[in-house]
Amino acid sequence: MHPINITIYTEDTSQIEAVKTFMKSMKIKFEIANIKSYELTAEQQQVLDSQINLNKNLYKDAETIYTDLKNSYKL
Repeated sequence: MHPINITIYTEDTSQIEAVKTFMKSMKIKFEIANIKSYELTAEQQQVLDSQINLNKNLYKDAETIYTDLKNSYKL
């Protein structure tokens, strides 16, 4: 069995139930994930775009910061 990803845009829960009923009638195993899509505002996109070309030597990755904090507070 090879899994595939299918995105279905429903308007209400009755459509979700109809898809479930169809998949069950076809004896197809499936999982439903609630993935909420989002859109960035123009300002948010501009902030992200401005960070693309920044000097990466000025920043630490999250794991390094976490380790440093643990060591500083002897956790």
